[in-house]
Amino acid sequence: MARIIDAPLTSAGEGSGCDPRAIHGQWGALNAAAARGLAYTPEVQAETAPLYERVKHVIPSVEWPAYAPLISAINKMKREKNAVILAHNYMTAEIFHCVGDFKGDSLQLAREAAETDAEVIVQAGVHFMAETSKILAPEKTVLIPDMRAGCSLAASITGADVRLIKERFPGLPVVTYVNTSADVKAESDVCCTSSNAAAVVEWAAREWGVDRVILLPDEYLAKNVAAQTGIKIIAWHGRCEVHERFTAEDISELRAAHPGLVVLAHPECPPDVMAAADFAGSTAALQAYVEEKRPGKVVLLTECSMSDNVAANAPDVDFIRPCNLCPHMKRITLEAIYDSLAEIKTEVTIPEDVRVRAKLAIDRMLALPKEKPRAFATGMPLAAVEVV
Repeated sequence: MARIIDAPLTSAGEGSGCDPRAIHGQWGALNAAAARGLAYTPEVQAETAPLYERVKHVIPSVEWPAYAPLISAINKMKREKNAVILAHNYMTAEIFHCVGDFKGDSLQLAREAAETDAEVIVQAGVHFMAETSKILAPEKTVLIPDMRAGCSLAASITGADVRLIKERFPGLPVVTYVNTSADVKAESDVCCTSSNAAAVVEWAAREWGVDRVILLPDEYLAKNVAAQTGIKIIAWHGRCEVHERFTAEDISELRAAHPGLVVLAHPECPPDVMAAADFAGSTAALQAYVEEKRPGKVVLLTECSMSDNVAANAPDVDFIRPCNLCPHMKRITLEAIYDSLAEIKTEVTIPEDVRVRAKLAIDRMLALPKEKPRAFATGMPLAAVEVV
C-alpha cells in the first residue's frame, strides 16, 4: 500500500509532498558538511544560488545551508579529478539537479558511461548501474558511494538461475533487464531497459527466428512487453519492491480525492495498477508525457523522488505524490558521494571474463536504433506469460 501524501508547497519549498527526513536524509546528516570541514560561507551561498533555484520547490530554504557546502565541494572535486556523476531519476533533488552531470534512466546513463571522457565515474544510483558503467568503460575508475545500494529486482536472480533456464528452453534468446548483476548479464544474449524492452524483444525474436523469448527477471515488465509485442514471453518471478506496493485501491482513493487526476504508472507495477492507470511507460516516457502533455494534475506511480525531479521542468503541473521510497537508492547521499570521490573509495570491479560476456549483451542493446519509448497497454488485463 502506498503512503499517500498530498501536502501543498509554499513558494520556498516548505511543505514538500514528502517528509524531508525521508527524502533528504536523516536530520543528523544536516551536520555532515561541518563534520567534513565545510561551511556555508557567503561565497558558497552565491556560488550555489543558481542551483537552489532548480530545487527550491522541494528543498525548504532552511535546509539549503546544510546541502550547499557539500554540493560546492563535490562540484569542485569533479573538476579536479576529471570525474562525472551519473544521476538516476530516482535520486533526491539535491543530487539529481545539483551535482549530477548526466541524468536519466538506466539506458540513458549506460550510453553516457560508454561515451564519457572522464577518468572517474561516480554512480548516483544502485550497484547494478555502477557495474554497467564498469562493463562499458573498464579503463575508468567507477565508484558507487555506498556498496549497500543494491536492488531487490537484481537480487531476485543469479547467473546460475539463467543457466538453468537456458537448459530448460534451449535455442531461445535470453533478454535481461539492465536491472541485473554483471553475472546475469554475462549469461544473456542481449539487455534491455523499460524504455526499449519491446523493441529488443522483437529484435531478438527476428534474429533467432522464434516466436518465444525469455525476458528476465521482472514478471510484471514481461507481462507488459507481451501485451506490447504479441510475442510469447517466458518470464521469471522477480519484482521491484517499490513498484509492487502500489495497488488499484491506491488509484481509486487518489481519483476520489482529486477529480480529473491523470495517473501515470511504471511498467514494473502490478497488473491491477496497469489496468487502472491512464498511461504507462518507462521513467523517460513518464517524464516526456508530463513535459509534452502538461496535465493539470498528475500522479507518477514510481519511486518517490521522480516526481520532485520532473516537477522542476513542469512547474505549472500539480503533482500528487504517493510516497514509495526505494531504500537502496536512498543510501546514496551527498555526504556519501563526497567521501567516495574525496578518497576514491568504494570502487566497483568485475572479473574480466564476466565483464567481456556481459558487455556483448549490453553492446547489442546499445547498437539497436534509438526509438521513442513506447507506451504500455493500460485499461485492460495484461497478457499471459509463462513464469518459471
